[in-house]
Amino acid sequence: YCMNREIARNMDTERIPVQRLSALLETFALKHSSRQIADLLERAENEEASYRQFLLKVLETEVRGRNDRRRKRNYSAAHFPPNVRPLEEFNQGELESGITESQIKQLKELTWLDTCGNIVLAGPPGLGKTMIAVGLGLEAINTGYTVCFEKMVNLIKILDSAETERSAGFRIKNIKKAQMIIIDEIGYTPISRGQANKFFTFISDTYETSSIVFTTNKEITDWAEMMGDPVLTTALLDRILHHAKCFSFRGESYRLKHPELFT
Repeated sequence: YCMNREIARNMDTERIPVQRLSALLETFALKHSSRQIADLLERAENEEASYRQFLLKVLETEVRGRNDRRRKRNYSAAHFPPNVRPLEEFNQGELESGITESQIKQLKELTWLDTCGNIVLAGPPGLGKTMIAVGLGLEAINTGYTVCFEKMVNLIKILDSAETERSAGFRIKNIKKAQMIIIDEIGYTPISRGQANKFFTFISDTYETSSIVFTTNKEITDWAEMMGDPVLTTALLDRILHHAKCFSFRGESYRLKHPELFT
């Protein structure tokens, strides 16, 4: 009986063209499984897999393919700077102070993203603030979150032209929808009163809907000078610091000690 059943099974397999199975999977939008159905069938036959095991492999292949595609799409939309590197390549032990290995490990768990918490990385240039921020962004994308990266100077330009340029308006909408927003190099260039107002509106629009990671060369207490309006700055910081973890970096330039990581 078992032999007859196996013969019947092989005959059924031979009667059904792989192209037909592939087309049927495409009909149900199972594109990733469709492309690999021939290999999945061959593997299942070689391993003498049960129907349940084969179905599981088909579905796992589809889910894995969709996740990979979503990850690539989210990575492209993030607009990361060149040479993005994972957090594992950052040796926080070389910092005199600022952030510990256990704190980075805790940030990598991304629980603060689920509560729309913010991160502020402050300190002099070259200490790895951007590398940590982008590393957290990369971790978030690999986990399935959406991320957008912009330097402060570019964000201000986009905000200035959002009402008149379609591409800028589209970019701002995408940034606001991201679950993690990285704003890099706050305080490196001055901004006007009007630009400060637009930046405040942007922060207000994303308040408690997105998590924002800020890197800045200025301490929080010096932001009023940068914004040019103490009252506006107080309202801005009230929103930023409500659910925030702040880290103040000190030490010798990480960039000068490890130029290979920044090329």
